[in-house]
Amino acid sequence: MKAVIVCASKSHGNTRAIADEIGSVLGAKVVTPGEFNPAELGEYDLIGFGSGVYFMSLDPVLRQLVASLPQVYGKDAFVFATSGIAEPGLRPYLRNFSADLEEKGFDVVGGFSCRGLDTMGPLKLIGGLNKGRPNADDLESARGFAEMLLGRY
Repeated sequence: MKAVIVCASKSHGNTRAIADEIGSVLGAKVVTPGEFNPAELGEYDLIGFGSGVYFMSLDPVLRQLVASLPQVYGKDAFVFATSGIAEPGLRPYLRNFSADLEEKGFDVVGGFSCRGLDTMGPLKLIGGLNKGRPNADDLESARGFAEMLLGRY
């Protein structure tokens, strides 16, 4: 099984830490959206897409990458995110992103999220929300998620 993880992580490295943990289990390289070559889609059995959450949305560069991808058939994908707060029911960013991938023909086989340090706006004045996250427990949960994915192959 060959996997790649496309990760947009720009504030504190929260999402990259999760991507690296998942990647270590899957034996997957981790790349930024700008480093991912859509012409290589056919080389992978599993593609992960992950981002931090900014203003209740995933990174626009990652969303633009997915929008620009060609139609695929039967290609497995998973999604993941780190955020300051839980995904709100009114703005389901991971479910919406999964739907975007499914419209491109991906089979979304799982999703993972955890809290991450959030210093957006006024939160910066108090040192942020979720200090120390993702923590060892979050990384262990990411590892368990990756092992579940690996079990599919």
